[in-house]
Amino acid sequence: MTRALRRLVREEEGSTLLLTLGFLALALSLVIAVAAATSLLIERRRLFTVADGAALAAAEAFALEQVRFDGASATPELADAAVDAAAADWAARAAGGLADVQVEGASADARSASVTVSSAWRPPVVSLLLPEGMRLDVTSTARAVFID
Repeated sequence: MTRALRRLVREEEGSTLLLTLGFLALALSLVIAVAAATSLLIERRRLFTVADGAALAAAEAFALEQVRFDGASATPELADAAVDAAAADWAARAAGGLADVQVEGASADARSASVTVSSAWRPPVVSLLLPEGMRLDVTSTARAVFID
């Protein structure tokens, strides 16, 4: 009986090392995936901050001549050219550490400006599981208000 037990112990040698290496690879891939997801979330929030600022700057890009009076209240009328210029200027100044920030589109209706901003995102560690990077697009809208 002791001979059979010794043989079973010898046959199991090395299998723990293989199991440990497998769990180590799984844990490492999980850490890399969580780090990439966190990096993507932070980059998207930073891009939303740039888009919000660009939309606000675009919504405030009206001249005094563009304010219309309809009886008792005054309302600004936004022009697409001024909205485009203000959004592009703000995005260029506020890009900070974001890579390849571009204003994809800026449009205005009568009282609000909508701005779409994009940026390139790359994961902190490139692996077989994750792509080399992707393009993030966010859209923000701000309303022009004229207080009289």
